[in-house]
Amino acid sequence: MYIIGMNSSEIRKKFLQFFAKNGHTIVPSSSLIPDDPSVLLTTAGVQQFKPYYTGEANPMTAIHPNFGKPFGSKNVVSVQKCFRTSDIDEVGDDTHLTFFEMLGNFSFGGYFKEEAIRLAYEFITKEMNLKISYVTIFEGLDSIGVPEDKESQEIWKKLDPSIKIRKEEIEDVFWGPTGNSGPCGPTTEIYCTNANGQDVEIWNLVFNEFFFPGSREELLSGTSGKRLEKLKTPGVDTGAGLERLVMIAHNKKNIFETDLFAPLMHALPTLHGGWSARIASDHARGIVFLIGDGVMPSNKNHGYIVRRLIRRVIPHLKLQSLAIIQEGFAPPGHSTIKDLVEKVIEYYGRLDMYPYLLDKKQEIVRVIGEEQERFFNVYNKGNNILTKLINEAKDNQTFLIAGIDIFRLVTTYGFALEWIKDKAKLTGVDLDLSGFEREFKKHQEISRAGQEKKFGGHGLLLDTGELKAADEEELKIVTRLHTATHLLQAALRKVLGPEVTQEGSDITAERTRFDFTFSRKLTPEEIRKVEDFVNEAIRRDLRVEFQEMPYEEAIRTDALYFFKEKYPARVKVYSVRDPKTGEVFSREFCGGPHVTHTAEIGRFHITKEESSSAGVRRIRGKIV
Repeated sequence: MYIIGMNSSEIRKKFLQFFAKNGHTIVPSSSLIPDDPSVLLTTAGVQQFKPYYTGEANPMTAIHPNFGKPFGSKNVVSVQKCFRTSDIDEVGDDTHLTFFEMLGNFSFGGYFKEEAIRLAYEFITKEMNLKISYVTIFEGLDSIGVPEDKESQEIWKKLDPSIKIRKEEIEDVFWGPTGNSGPCGPTTEIYCTNANGQDVEIWNLVFNEFFFPGSREELLSGTSGKRLEKLKTPGVDTGAGLERLVMIAHNKKNIFETDLFAPLMHALPTLHGGWSARIASDHARGIVFLIGDGVMPSNKNHGYIVRRLIRRVIPHLKLQSLAIIQEGFAPPGHSTIKDLVEKVIEYYGRLDMYPYLLDKKQEIVRVIGEEQERFFNVYNKGNNILTKLINEAKDNQTFLIAGIDIFRLVTTYGFALEWIKDKAKLTGVDLDLSGFEREFKKHQEISRAGQEKKFGGHGLLLDTGELKAADEEELKIVTRLHTATHLLQAALRKVLGPEVTQEGSDITAERTRFDFTFSRKLTPEEIRKVEDFVNEAIRRDLRVEFQEMPYEEAIRTDALYFFKEKYPARVKVYSVRDPKTGEVFSREFCGGPHVTHTAEIGRFHITKEESSSAGVRRIRGKIV
């Protein structure tokens, strides 16, 4: 029985109508593929409105590409489809998702704290008839010169003298900046209680009132010498997760009990609403919406994410069945991935917001079927070996798979570590992951690259099976070639265009080998231009420097990264730049060794350009 009697579709409409009545222009959701090249996917409602906060666009006059005309107001509201890879390992708990819908209201100088808090309070308590458990405010931090947010506290107390207010630190209730600089400010969060008695954050109100000319790490460290600056026009950016709001409104224990997931969970009765059912349901939604926005499965960029989701769902369906579930066959009570995506399309395609999904149904189903067939070619052989290892672990009562066996599955059979973890969890067997990491370290002779390789490395990968840095002199040569390979990728993109993306690299003391996507053979003139670009960067003695930062922040810096890899929570971003002008020649995720100035590299020469595979070219080069 629902507390308020509204389904999720009605809650969406109620949110939009409430803010429309309060002077906001309703703006449709933008694509999951953002216009902003510094980010891979749309992760929040604010992304399509960024130019209005920085002053680059005027909401009263600028034509918004998604809206087709000026907003005619400084205040807008939207229901934005979002996708976050950062939460993929948390999917399966009560609240985390990859794909979700974000309800948000935004103001570009139209109002600030008092109006934003009042509107949120009225919507939650009056329109939704829900009780707020407590709210949070920023406790202040002297080192950055931002005091306690007493203004927000007073506004909340004025609205409701009995409301509970918690003061929290900068890590929790101070947003931004993202990337190397940007707007930032304190936030206030709204918490409600679910049917389990757990307090869940359902709405975050961000008050962008400062600009910081540096990264968040520099802001937190307080040692950069850079100072927060007050924005001329402060702005409001809020986000309320629809799935969490529906969970609270329906008095459910978790998001998977809501009507948003009912069709999918009902299609998986043998999974009993458990971990596998949650992962399959979440990923099925993400797959449909990504393909619906034009993303095709591949080994790079957005396509790698779709492929990863598809190839994770299928094992969860297979592992709960006595038979191999393939297209067109499933034992009674079991669903195929085709069944799941069709239910997603039928459910969301009938809403006013997503009718295009019905038009694309055949294409989406076809793409998933083709990817499933490719998946089985990779999965079945490795899965047979993994099943044998699991049975042996149970028979010998160790209930543990050794690190060397995990390593062989990943490197020899191309079996994803994620699949191994999932199956081990479902079958009650532990994994010696520390042993797995040690196996990777054994294959690394370069000390600075060693620690990062266990995560697949950053950017340019060193194939240490071929790399033999036997002494310090060889290590120096490899270090020079490693940095030169960064310059090579940047030069290829300058000469051939942004369609060039890394497909792999291998560096020894004798040469570098770099594989990249490109549709044809390079001309002699193009090869010469690429080589000239690299050597010009070396001649200019550009500075090589790095920053360590959270992964999600790093992807907003325009840095290149290898889309096939899984990255740690914090990554290093290396930049090759001119210290005089600030011009950046190259910027990439990387954990390998580097020179400090490009002049240390010496002259670079391309020795060969050839085909590596369909649509992939290979360049070999050395230092002369």
